Order: sequence, then C-alpha cells, then structure tokens
Amino acid sequence: MQSWYMLTLTGEDRPAIVAKVTQMLFEHNMTLGEASMLRLGGNFTIMMMVGGELDQKHLEQVLEPVLAQLGLSLHIDAMKGGLHRHVPPNIMVRVSGADRAGIVARVTGVLAETGFNILDLTSDVAGTAQQPVYIMQIAGVATVPLESLEEAVSSLREEGIEVNVSPVEMLVG
Repeated sequence: MQSWYMLTLTGEDRPAIVAKVTQMLFEHNMTLGEASMLRLGGNFTIMMMVGGELDQKHLEQVLEPVLAQLGLSLHIDAMKGGLHRHVPPNIMVRVSGADRAGIVARVTGVLAETGFNILDLTSDVAGTAQQPVYIMQIAGVATVPLESLEEAVSSLREEGIEVNVSPVEMLVG
C-alpha cells in the first residue's frame, strides 16, 4: 500500500540539494507529487509530497546520508493525499506598501473574511533599510465576485497599502 508524506527540508543554500534529495527518493521507488522549492534569505527550503512503500521511519533512514552530507534538517508528516488534486487559482492579489508589523496578517485577514483560500503566497522586502517596501503576491481561490474582493480590500488602500486584485486568466489549449 502506498503511503503519502509531506517532506520539509531546510538548510543553507548550496548546489545539488534538489538533485541529491530527489535521486535518493528515486532510488527507493518513491513517487514525487507536488513540490515547492525556494531560496529564502540564504537558506534553501523544499516542501514536497512523496508517496511509496516506505514507512516514515525508513524514509527518514534513507534520506539521512544526504541530510548529513548537505547539512539539512528534515520534518516528515504523514498525509492524506495523492496526485491530481491540484486546485488552480482564479484570483491574483498583489500587495505593496511601507514595510510594517502586521501587514501580512492584515491583508490575509481581510481576504479570509471573504472566504478567499490562499494557495500560494510569496513575499519580499525591497527598497532600502531606511525606507523598506513590503511586496507580496498571493494566488488563491475566491468564491465571491471580484467586486466583493475589491470592496473588502478598500480599507487596506485607505491605510496606504497598495492592493491589486485581478482574475487569473487560464489558457486552455
């Protein structure tokens, strides 16, 4: 029976992390599902779904040599899941404003009140140390009309947070 796990690996960014981790999983007949891999502040983070016959203990043992070699930390969660459960976003929200405490909580809270489901959120701080600008991009699913989202984020605009809400155009070909 195939079990599914969510692997979270973190460590200092260096070449070959993805290659070595995925090669080891391949050698032990693990199936890769959805994944997100990115560099954050000099560190590299991998979140990926993996499925296979290994139990959690053996999966950790299989990855241990790679973890030790690359200085990675690993967290494994058993999960319900599988392939082909991807939900495409229908709304993109782009945010920018003076970097200040609570901006993420404020924006995501307003969106949550409308029932907006965040699928992906990326953020960065631009500008200078004296005048930092927070930039955030959120892809998600809204079940309310675009006009309702626009009305909800209007209070953010009054606070000096620039918010752009737009539909995601899906190309089907």
